[in-house]
Amino acid sequence: MIKGSIVAIVTPMHADGSLDYDSLNRLIDWHIAEGTDGIVIVGTTGESATVTVAEHCALIKACVDRVAGRIPVIAGSGGNSTAEAIVLTRYAKEAGADATLQVVPYYNRPTQEGMYQHFKAIAEAVDLPVILYNVPGRTVADMANETVVRLASIENIIGIKDATGNIGRGLDLLRLLSAVPKEFAVYSGDDPTAMALMLAGGKGNISVTANVAPRAMAEMCAAAMSGDIARAIEINNKVFPLHQKLFVEPNPVPAKWALAEMGKMPAGIRLPLVPLASEFHQPVRAALVEAGVLA
Repeated sequence: MIKGSIVAIVTPMHADGSLDYDSLNRLIDWHIAEGTDGIVIVGTTGESATVTVAEHCALIKACVDRVAGRIPVIAGSGGNSTAEAIVLTRYAKEAGADATLQVVPYYNRPTQEGMYQHFKAIAEAVDLPVILYNVPGRTVADMANETVVRLASIENIIGIKDATGNIGRGLDLLRLLSAVPKEFAVYSGDDPTAMALMLAGGKGNISVTANVAPRAMAEMCAAAMSGDIARAIEINNKVFPLHQKLFVEPNPVPAKWALAEMGKMPAGIRLPLVPLASEFHQPVRAALVEAGVLA
C-alpha cells in the first residue's frame, strides 16, 4: 500500500506555456530528497485539463523515468470519457506507473450507477491499481460513500482520494470500509483537514501544500499516521497558513507562483488560468516564510 505524503505535483512550464521537463526533473529529485512518499503526475494540480493527450502521456513517462523506482508514481489518467480514461490508463501501465488516479467524471454529471460502471470498466480493462478521486468542488458530481464501498470490492481498486474536506463524511467512509474484506486506503485530498483524517485512520495525504513544503508534509503525515498527535499538530500549525493561502485563487495558480518565488521553476501557466494576482503575492509569500520554506 502507498502511504504518507503524496505530492500532487505541478507541471512546470515556460513563460510561453510549453512544458519544462528540466524543472520537472529537479522538482522530482527535490521531493525524493525531502522525504515525499509518492508522486501524482498530471493530476488536477498538474493542469491535466489543458495538456494534450500526447503531453499527458509524455509527462507520465518522464516522471516514471526520472523517479526510477525510488518512490511510487501515481498517474493521473482519469477523464469524463470512460474510453479515453482507459486509453490513458493503458499508457500509464505501459510506462511503468505504480497506480492510477481516477477522477469522478466531470461536466456530464453521471449517476451513482454511472460512476460505478465507469470505474469498474477502467479497473477491468487495465491491470493497474486504481485510486478513486472524489472532488465534487471541481467535478460537480459527487460520489457517495456507498458507491465507494461498492467499488472497493473490485480487486484492483485499492483506495480513494477524498477531497470533500468533510471530516464527518470521511469518518463515516472509514467506518463503512471497515467491513470490506480487503485493505482499502482512504487518502485525504484536502490539506486543511488531512491531519484529522489521518489521525482517524487515513493512509496519507495527496497534497498541494507538499509542492512547496515537502519535508514538513512528509513529517506531519508520518507523525499523524503513527499516532504522535502532539508532533503532528505542531507541524500542521506551522504549515496551516499554506493550506489556506495556496487556494486564494484556483489551484495550481498560487502553488506555481510560490515555486517560482522559491526559485524552483519558471512561473508559466496555461490559459484559462492566469498568473497569481498581485494582491495575493504578499499573503502567499508570508505563508511561505511562516512555514520556513522561504527566507
